Amino acid sequence: MRKITWQPIIVFIGLCLTIFTLATATTIMLPGKLPLGDFRGVIMALAWVASVYAYAIAVYRLFLAALPLPEGEIPENSRAEFVYHVYVLFYLIFFNSIMRSGTPPIPFMRLIYLLLGARLGQNTYSSGLIYDPLFVHMGNDSVVGESALLVPHVIEGTRLAHYPIRIGNHVTIGAHAVVLAGVTIGDDAIVSAGAVVTKGTHIGPGEIWGGVPAKLLKRRETGTAT
Repeated sequence: MRKITWQPIIVFIGLCLTIFTLATATTIMLPGKLPLGDFRGVIMALAWVASVYAYAIAVYRLFLAALPLPEGEIPENSRAEFVYHVYVLFYLIFFNSIMRSGTPPIPFMRLIYLLLGARLGQNTYSSGLIYDPLFVHMGNDSVVGESALLVPHVIEGTRLAHYPIRIGNHVTIGAHAVVLAGVTIGDDAIVSAGAVVTKGTHIGPGEIWGGVPAKLLKRRETGTAT
């Protein structure tokens, strides 16, 4: 794992100051002017926290719009590495605790993932954890099961990279399954509970995969074992 240098830390601190300033001003200007009674302190605190996260997502998206995080390998001491380190600081400080807590309702988590850059089709939900939502593309009517992981990044020693995970329509990712970087899953496929789909694997339409590492078990069209 690469050390985060002082340059991205300083940039991130500057962005945080902007976020906190905007959140404080919004809290004072909006709920701060309402007659909140005995619960004023609690409501103001909750409004400030909500404003912080709203502005954090907005600033995060604006930062990545100005300095996009590329797919593929990230060379050491490169501009891409600088962008990645600011990006990962946003996750460590703001987003990771929400994503891992399991507290927000699943429809609310869908909204969070969309705001963080995931591309999720209609009626597609995750009760698992989607790392690096920018690099996850899912079609319609697909589901990620309880405690499953989608992991588009590669961190191996000093090696650092992102390879998108692309999932089609009507796909089921079973509970506790792990799908790693660069995996493509076709329409109507199933990844069984607890399976580990290794990097760069291609799962064809209608295929059922399971095991550690995951292998083709059968095809839904014919139901014949392989």
